[in-house]
Amino acid sequence: MFWEIFDFLSSKCSTKTADWLMSQTKHRPQVAIICGSGLGMLADTLKCQDSFAYSDIPGFPQSTVQGHAGRLVFGELKGKSCVCMQGRFHMYEGHSLLKTTFPVRVFKLLGVETLFVTNAAGSLADCLQPGDIMIIKDHVNFPGLVGLNPLCGPNDDKFGPRFPAMSGCYDKNLRCLAMEIAKQLGVAGLMQEGVYAMVGGPNFETIAEARLLHRLGVDAVGMSTAPEVVVATHCGLRVFGLSLITNKVVKSYEDSDSVNHEGVLEVGRLRSHTVQQLVTELIGRMEINNNNTNNAA
Repeated sequence: MFWEIFDFLSSKCSTKTADWLMSQTKHRPQVAIICGSGLGMLADTLKCQDSFAYSDIPGFPQSTVQGHAGRLVFGELKGKSCVCMQGRFHMYEGHSLLKTTFPVRVFKLLGVETLFVTNAAGSLADCLQPGDIMIIKDHVNFPGLVGLNPLCGPNDDKFGPRFPAMSGCYDKNLRCLAMEIAKQLGVAGLMQEGVYAMVGGPNFETIAEARLLHRLGVDAVGMSTAPEVVVATHCGLRVFGLSLITNKVVKSYEDSDSVNHEGVLEVGRLRSHTVQQLVTELIGRMEINNNNTNNAA
């Protein structure tokens, strides 16, 4: 089992997948976008598309969650070459964290410099309402805190260091630029920055768990994103993340409301155009230069 995991993590496996993709498309992406539940429409905006089902890509797992189409789409957006995941992989589907984050290492080998991560999340902050958009400024990776970290195991120095810092994993310049764009689009009232927490899922949180997260300073909670951001930061990628708030997390025993996945997808559909506009403008206006600390236009 150890050697199976080590082989999956190795650059040889990632390189095989990257080489296959580069042999199938002329696109050489600079930006990668991972779409959360109900947000896969971002991929539909790409021009000159080449798309591949996950089942056809060597090394890729398959997404089993409603709202995740399971396609990798290459194309151009605002003059920049992009690759978009229509559906991500989750730990609760039974995938190891090495598998859920495997595409990020493939993106690095394809030449990607910037990773956009989107997700659907529940609001713990009183000021965040369903339909709002939260720019992620930091995260709490609960699985990682108890040892479920995608960087566990042998470190591949070709990707990054043994002990990477995570204190600045969400790019400040891109966050500021996103807020400027939101003002220009007239949607600033829907947006604010906050802290995202990942829990394992697939169940939604109990009231006691929600209260605990709220007291810890968490603004929104979901079941993804943190492992991908950890690996992207390890690989030296610039990261921008946003959460579409799809529901209020129940924090009171007197509250009769409850959340379901269908409701999450419905809010995603209602806000899809706004998210699409924001991401499109941000990609169009940002500079592609990962080695420049002042990398936002």
